[in-house]
Amino acid sequence: MSYPLTRMRRLRRSGHIRSLVRETDIGVSDLIAPIFVREGLDSPLPVVSMPGVTVQSLRSLEDEAKACLDSGLRTVILFGIPADKDALGSAAYAENNIAVAAVRLLKDKFQDDLVVMADLCLDEYSDHGHCGVLGEDGTVQNDETLLLYSKTALLYAKAGVDFVAPSGMMDGQVGAIRSSLESAGYHDTAILAYSAKYATALYGPFRDAVDVTIADGGDRKTYQQDIGNVNESLREIALDIEEGADMVMVKPAVTNLDVIAKAKAKFGFPLAAYQVSGEYSMIAAAAAAGVFDGTSVAYETLMSIKRAGADAIITYFAKEIAKHL
Repeated sequence: MSYPLTRMRRLRRSGHIRSLVRETDIGVSDLIAPIFVREGLDSPLPVVSMPGVTVQSLRSLEDEAKACLDSGLRTVILFGIPADKDALGSAAYAENNIAVAAVRLLKDKFQDDLVVMADLCLDEYSDHGHCGVLGEDGTVQNDETLLLYSKTALLYAKAGVDFVAPSGMMDGQVGAIRSSLESAGYHDTAILAYSAKYATALYGPFRDAVDVTIADGGDRKTYQQDIGNVNESLREIALDIEEGADMVMVKPAVTNLDVIAKAKAKFGFPLAAYQVSGEYSMIAAAAAAGVFDGTSVAYETLMSIKRAGADAIITYFAKEIAKHL
């Protein structure tokens, strides 16, 4: 006995028809490209654990941003790497530090054609690799760290950044930064809050890129979130929204699709997701070994992140997928 085609089979029978009824799609405007920029670097430096990813010099940064724009991307997020690090992460809030110089260069050159975000944390700038100031007992001092975050945010705002992106997971970081920005008259500087940021081994390649090693083999489990928790993340997101965040983030993305979906359903708030370095490197390594087509798998993972509810996705595949689209 033969059966007639079902409605859904009829709607799947050609690419054009499938596109017509597709529920979720990805546009280039959904993607945010991370850019590493290192002080004192003469030329771009490949990141060995992240095939295809390069740390830029201040001199090469403009070309990298131009390549993003040429591929259709309109938003980048900067990660600064200083020449010197100390216990207080003082290079993070030094006048004209590497991140400030990078923001100023991009905004002077591209103005509103390029949306510039800047990661705001102390881990890239500290010699102990933690996201905040340490006390005598070796634990991160939350309130002392907030003062430095606020100081750093003002430098970024003065340089012309569109979004500051506090990633240290300190309690009250969004409120402290928002208060400082408003008091200084930077009412239009937006905050992208790393709200649900999990303590995971998937950040390893990123730490290679920014030359971060956590002192004494430690971890960040006392201030980043437990991978077994969901309600905690929803509470953190609610707090960041209440404190004045303009967009919230879930990180990592692929391993936390449930969190993305629940956050979008609960808050209906602008939501970003970060496809982190480990998620990127696993796909890149498997593709290099001939296991599968890397671009196709990257696209599928980004589609799953978007389908879960993310409005914007930070991904190291941004340029590659932009060209694919």
